[in-house]
Amino acid sequence: MPDFAEGVPCWVDCALPDAAAGRRFYAALFGWTFREPPGAGESYAYVGPHPVAGLYRKPDGRLPTAWTVHFATPDAARLTDRAVAAGGTGISGPQAVGELGVRALVADPDGAVFGLWQPGTDKGFRELTAPGSYAWSEVRTRDSAAVDPFYEHVFRYVGYDVPGTSGERLWSPEEAGPGVDTAVLGRAVLEAGEVPDELPAHVLVQFRVGDCGKAVEAARGLGGRLRRGPRETAYGDFAELEDDQGAVFGVVAE
Repeated sequence: MPDFAEGVPCWVDCALPDAAAGRRFYAALFGWTFREPPGAGESYAYVGPHPVAGLYRKPDGRLPTAWTVHFATPDAARLTDRAVAAGGTGISGPQAVGELGVRALVADPDGAVFGLWQPGTDKGFRELTAPGSYAWSEVRTRDSAAVDPFYEHVFRYVGYDVPGTSGERLWSPEEAGPGVDTAVLGRAVLEAGEVPDELPAHVLVQFRVGDCGKAVEAARGLGGRLRRGPRETAYGDFAELEDDQGAVFGVVAE
C-alpha cells in the first residue's frame, strides 16, 4: 500500500477508560487481534497481518471517550499552525512518538477534534478493504459556514455537494478533483430537533462489516448500544453504534 498524501485519513484510534475492556469488545465485534509496538503508547488492532486502528487508555478521566481520525501530513507542525491560523484550536502536540512519527490533535472551528500524523516508521493503515478495516469519516457540525472553508483551506480540499441530501458534502484532494469517486472525507449538518442539543460537533469514524444487521446485534450483545439505523444509504447499509464504554462509531456494509 502506498503512503498517504496530505489530508488523506491514515489512522484512527480510540481513547478509553479501560483499554483492556476495549480490546475485548472490538476483538469480539470485528475479529481484531492486538499487538503493542514499542513506543506507540497504544495497542494496535490487526486484521490478519495488517494494522487498522489503535486503542489506548485515557491519561485523564476528564478527556472524552472517543474515536479520532488522523490525517497524513509531511509536516505536522506546519499543518497545525495552518489550522490554528484558519480558526482551529491546537489541543496537543506536535509531539514525536519515538521513531513512529509525529502526532498532533486539533479542533476545527466548531469543536470537532481530529489528528495529524507525520509518518516515521509507522505509515498508518495497511488494510482498507477487508471487514473490520477503516471505511470512512464524516465531520458532523452545526456550523458548516465556518467549518467548510476551514477544511478546504487547511487541507486544500475541493468540495462536492451530494444531490438529494440535506447538506451532505464530500471533500477530495485538490489534485484529484471533486466527486464521489475521489472523496476522502464527508461533512454532514447536525439539524436542530434531529439530534440532542448537547451533542457536540464531532467526526464519526466508520468501519467495514460484512453484514450491518449482524454487527449491530453483536455490538448489543457485547454491551454496546445502537444510536441510529440500520438504514440503507447510497454507500451501503449503515448503523451508528456506541461501544460499552461510550465511544461512538459507525459500521457500513457496502
